[in-house]
Amino acid sequence: MTYLFVLIVFVGLPALGLAFWAQRSGLLGGERGRLARRVVAGHILLALIYTTPWDNYLVATRVWWYDPALVAGLTIGWVPIEEYGFFVLQTLMTGLWTLACLRWAGNTPAGNPERPRLRWGWFAGLGVMWLGAWALLLWGGEPFRYLTLILTWALVPLLVQAAFGADILVTYWRALLPAVGIPTLYLWGVDALAISSGTWTISPSQTLGIGLGLLPLEEMTFFLVTNMLVGLGVTLMLAPASQTRAAALMARRRDRREPAR
Repeated sequence: MTYLFVLIVFVGLPALGLAFWAQRSGLLGGERGRLARRVVAGHILLALIYTTPWDNYLVATRVWWYDPALVAGLTIGWVPIEEYGFFVLQTLMTGLWTLACLRWAGNTPAGNPERPRLRWGWFAGLGVMWLGAWALLLWGGEPFRYLTLILTWALVPLLVQAAFGADILVTYWRALLPAVGIPTLYLWGVDALAISSGTWTISPSQTLGIGLGLLPLEEMTFFLVTNMLVGLGVTLMLAPASQTRAAALMARRRDRREPAR
């Protein structure tokens, strides 16, 4: 099974279907729809910028590799062009699905989300995980390599999201559970299918050997955290409470910069 087939059939078509439904349902119309389009597009750009060097490093160090006979043959760096398409289409699919879940669950939960202790508690917890992942990456040995590379990479933006708006995100839990959970379960299945067909291979020496059938724990973690980054990020950027908080932070920053009169 070629990588292009996997990309088009299992990621491209669902993303295209969600885009068609979102347009027909009015989800992308009006002022909020224009903002939603910009937010999803921004996440696609961030995914390309943030993931490209990291993923190239994984392929260059044989954490994972692809069958040259099953890709188009065009690479940028060490990574086949299809992989960049996966960054774009997964982000588009999960971003549009998150918009749908937000509509179904209600876009603006009632109540004041202001809970700074919750924000900093989540930030501290994720920070401990990030430091622990670095310790295992440096001293845990080769089997921890892929998992710790995922965690040290993904926890940085999750830390930013937690520090800014963990208290906002918990008010959207009814939307976020399906927004993150359903694409994750779906992509676990796609990944297992691709691994079983030899489209790509995960290094057995750089993984823990734990998983679900053919699906390694590391790949399960990867799709969970990447869908979290998109689902949580889109929700935060569209939440009215986030926009109010961001405006207040910018105003305080301007006030500190202004000279005393």
